Amino acid sequence: MLGSLDTNQIRNWRSIVTLIVFIFTNIIVLFPFHIPIYIPRPLWNGFLDFLSALRVIPKRKTRSNSKRKRPPDSSQGAEDPDRDHDQNGKVKPFVRLNLPMNFVTAPLIADLFLLAILAIGRQEVHDGTIGANNISPIDIMVFFISLAYIAISIDASGLIRWLAFKVLQKAGERGDRLFLYLYVFFFSLGSFIGNDPIILTGTPFLAYMTRVSSNIRQPRAWIYSQFAIANIASAILVSSNPTNLVLASAFDIKFLHYTANIIVPVVVTAILLFPFLLYVVFRDRRLIPHKIIMHELPEEAKQRMPVNPNIPHARGNAAEEEKEAADDQGGMLPSLEEILNPFLDKGGAGFGAVIMAATLITVLAINAASQSGHEHPVFWVTLPAAFVMFCWDVTFGWLHRKQTRDISRMGREEIERARTERANRDMGNLEQVAVDQRDQVHSSKIHLQDQRGADGDGKSSDVFEESAVDDIAQVSNVTSAKRQDVPLPAASRPINSDSDDTTTLVSSHMPQPPAMMLTPPVDQSNENSRPSTSGRTVDEKQEIACANLEHSPEALLGTSMSGEADRQKRISSKQVLDLEKQSPRREVDAEKQNGEPTTLVSLMVEWWSWSRETFPTVTTVFAHLPFALVPFAICMFVLVQALVTKGWVPVFAYGWDHWVNKTGTVGAIGGMAFLSVILCNFAGTNIGTTILLSRVIQAWQDIHHAGGTPISNRMFWATVYSMALGVNYGAFSTAFSAALAGLLWRDILHRKHIRVGNLEFARVNLPIIAFAMIVGCAVLIGEIYIMRDNSPYNSR
Repeated sequence: MLGSLDTNQIRNWRSIVTLIVFIFTNIIVLFPFHIPIYIPRPLWNGFLDFLSALRVIPKRKTRSNSKRKRPPDSSQGAEDPDRDHDQNGKVKPFVRLNLPMNFVTAPLIADLFLLAILAIGRQEVHDGTIGANNISPIDIMVFFISLAYIAISIDASGLIRWLAFKVLQKAGERGDRLFLYLYVFFFSLGSFIGNDPIILTGTPFLAYMTRVSSNIRQPRAWIYSQFAIANIASAILVSSNPTNLVLASAFDIKFLHYTANIIVPVVVTAILLFPFLLYVVFRDRRLIPHKIIMHELPEEAKQRMPVNPNIPHARGNAAEEEKEAADDQGGMLPSLEEILNPFLDKGGAGFGAVIMAATLITVLAINAASQSGHEHPVFWVTLPAAFVMFCWDVTFGWLHRKQTRDISRMGREEIERARTERANRDMGNLEQVAVDQRDQVHSSKIHLQDQRGADGDGKSSDVFEESAVDDIAQVSNVTSAKRQDVPLPAASRPINSDSDDTTTLVSSHMPQPPAMMLTPPVDQSNENSRPSTSGRTVDEKQEIACANLEHSPEALLGTSMSGEADRQKRISSKQVLDLEKQSPRREVDAEKQNGEPTTLVSLMVEWWSWSRETFPTVTTVFAHLPFALVPFAICMFVLVQALVTKGWVPVFAYGWDHWVNKTGTVGAIGGMAFLSVILCNFAGTNIGTTILLSRVIQAWQDIHHAGGTPISNRMFWATVYSMALGVNYGAFSTAFSAALAGLLWRDILHRKHIRVGNLEFARVNLPIIAFAMIVGCAVLIGEIYIMRDNSPYNSR
């Protein structure tokens, strides 16, 4: 270890590059973006054709008319770089692909770059994956993923949502009492199963609860408090957070010893934080009213059997109604049913609770009985337990497969019927708009004739206006004919069935029925040379109708579209985008109907749909498992190991040694707490921070061991446990990326139509994290001075 303390090698150019790469990697994790990659279209098309020939993907679709162009739409932006055609209707010579630079790709690319320049080698990769100095990344990841499967399976059974419903019933109408009950509930549950299941279930529950309350101004107080207390609670048990696993492994801390030393500061923080939240941070009574008025659930809905939300299409048209309700703030029934009539799989919830309790007790017992805490990896217990839970979920799904498939089929049929009804309704509205505008054009023509009659030169205008009227009538006839083909809403049906544009919408600047399925106008340069309407195809007539409407008497007179028509367009275009995102199997069914050959992609879509209908719990759990955490953590371990071998970690360790020599135990607690919280926001989430600071403290130990001046027992444990507080509390600080739980929390809120900005997140959390850290560190100082002495600490 003495060689690793040499700081002279930081002058080497590879060491400098390693530090720069580490800093830039953490900046990218904090501010993710995409890198555009442009590929020549012939090369890209050849690659797609090659995959299609291998029957990996469906055949590449081509446009039947290369001159047709897609108008800009407000929902996608006026200039979408991913379109195949530019604004002039020409095929772009290059295809743009976006390479995501985020917490998964950035550390991986950084490691590959350092390998390419020989800044790191086999040793760094081995120590960063297999492990070194008591930290075994693979063992930690297996332990966490297997335990997460059990916890998320319990969540999928509906137990957490059902318990939250019981808490809601117990609290009654008292707002402050409900706030307290939910606060205690989330803290108690998060202490055992961690923060991720609480965020997965508690966040949607609070979003629905605040939506169906008529006097809660906004959900800010409830969602921020839940996020903070879930992360505070995850500090108690080693198994609740991967940061705790890294810390306990790095310093060979037994799980029971860790909990015994950290539980007092955490519990005191939770107790004192509640009145601070209620009376200081969220003192506005419109956020937490004295009396909460909930909308009543209809008796018919109360009598319905709760639906399993894990089954696809189980809620039928209720999910569609909920999305529409998010736009106009109406229709509270789906949200009410979600929280007041929750689903509970009693068998799965009971079995999962038993498995979780037995697993945690066994892990704690084996860890406490071991001599050094790492003879047997803890995943030897959690992995078999997760496999038993997996077998239960698979068996339960298979035994009930007929019921779940029937529920999914009926829900899918209900959605299709609702969409067809909306399509017919929208089509009728479009026809009426077309007729009204045709009448307006006709009256405008008569008005212009009266004005120009005295000049005797209105022939060309009359011919032009009659053409516009005829084209509008043609469009109306085409729209009526399309009523026979309405599996999708009107806004999602292209006029040209051969076109690959399924969301062709009329441009917002045209004085035209807004949701009518028209192609954009042709270039004005070709207007004088266009043929007669009698010999045109349907597509050409539609294009000319758009061009004529742009110069019709209605447009010349400045008449505008009605507000209702604008609203129809917005709703229709949103329906199109939603349908495209929600129905991957619809494309597969269309390919089968068109006689397309079966491909690997279509088989995977069918297999996933079959799995969701047959094993709804298993597929739901796997969809929510934090698999992205594995490559991120492994790559961050390798990056930090590169800092160790290049001399930067010893530099940081010497700096820390200088600080604690000047400030003592209180300075060690305050300094490490501050560092850990700050680095959570700027050093690759709280996991990256824990990895880095653990290595720094290990190097600090080596410095004192080499110098023959041991660290005092009080100083060492003050540093370690203040870091434990900081990396757990730091998750609710100033950036979503301070923890992966923050990114998950933000995405769930976004799906529930609650927007939380970066500045708001930092502004609301700053007083919360400041108060929590002050309280936790103050209690920890007292505990350290009472429980620890100045005797030398000896880890060997």
